[in-house]
Amino acid sequence: MRDLAVALDVGTRKICTIVAEVRPDDVFVVGVGIEPSLGMKKGIVNDMAQLTAAISASVHKAEKASGFDIARAFVSVAGSHIASLNSRGVVGISGQRGVNLDDLDKAMEAARAIAIPHNREVLHIVPRSYSLDGQERVRSPIGMHGFRLEVEAHIITASSTSVANLEQSVEAAGVSVDRFILNPLASGEAVLTDQEKEMGVVVIDIGGGTTDMAIFIEGTVWHTSVIPVGGDLITNDLTHWMHIPFDVAEAVKIHHGSALQRSIDPLETFLVEPFGEGMPTEVQRYAMAEAIELRVAELFDMVRREIKRSGYDGLLRAGAVITGGSAQLAGLREVAERELRMPVRVGKPERLTGMADVLRNPAYSTSVGLLRLGLKMDTISRPAPPSGSVLPGSKIGQVLGGLFRRLLPADSDG
Repeated sequence: MRDLAVALDVGTRKICTIVAEVRPDDVFVVGVGIEPSLGMKKGIVNDMAQLTAAISASVHKAEKASGFDIARAFVSVAGSHIASLNSRGVVGISGQRGVNLDDLDKAMEAARAIAIPHNREVLHIVPRSYSLDGQERVRSPIGMHGFRLEVEAHIITASSTSVANLEQSVEAAGVSVDRFILNPLASGEAVLTDQEKEMGVVVIDIGGGTTDMAIFIEGTVWHTSVIPVGGDLITNDLTHWMHIPFDVAEAVKIHHGSALQRSIDPLETFLVEPFGEGMPTEVQRYAMAEAIELRVAELFDMVRREIKRSGYDGLLRAGAVITGGSAQLAGLREVAERELRMPVRVGKPERLTGMADVLRNPAYSTSVGLLRLGLKMDTISRPAPPSGSVLPGSKIGQVLGGLFRRLLPADSDG
């Protein structure tokens, strides 16, 4: 049987299931299922029955397209309940031999030994850098000699109840969670280059309910954050201003909206049908763009303040990469550059093969990155699945182990 993997991106606005064949040099998409999301608000489950039904519909579409039954999946997680902190772990090692993987694991265990509230759980532990006998910023100490190994780790935690509700919704749809992966880490895997990660970059994934951020420096994650505001805030503004349903406001935002007022002709108008039985109303694009630009500027001001709070604002030489469904809004990149005061580009998934045309869009960065990062983290061999079912593959994970397997909590059973 072919080695297959599944990603299940459960967002506020959409649910995307991807089934892919794992190949030595790429991931070949064999099935995609996209369904509007229900039962989620700002990345948190608020109606389990609705969410389960939406997940089931997405999974069924992917199964029909691929011809395989889906048993397990890598699942995305976000929401305002996400938090992160940095920690250090120190271990003594024998100077008679070089540092080995067991030493790295012990150092990570020591970094993980911090007080975490009983209602929270560790989602990821990411090693930022090592030091050996006082030598700082060691990228990989494997094989090096020394007596004192220290690791600086970035620890990402989540609300236990929020994760449990999401897991129950997924499992009620007939899919077991292979592991949860934080949205901005997945998005970064899909849209960032190795050079950007090395030089210092912030990936900003603007979804419907949340804006997810991750700062990468020296090739690894240094800071993560979730802002509980996304593109839906703009859409809600339009529903109040024009007295139109949410789905109509979303379509208006996509087809007529712009975050840059100066790019719009002041005389340009379009028609919308408000609630009630009245005649269509004429709307000025210029006036609408003014309202949208104010909201977008407000969002990026929140992003800028979060970057400042991280303390790494002076280290982002590669600037920012914005992605997510709302990144497609006209003029948004220009406003981002103005508010963040750094170079900005819009990122979308690249290097895709198979049934991947629909996925070459910023809206699916998390979905694609979820698959790739999940495979990199998947270093644990699994028994062969039943005929016709899909389990996340492990070949790529076995080859690309090392750093990424430490994204897992130390007590994870995989």
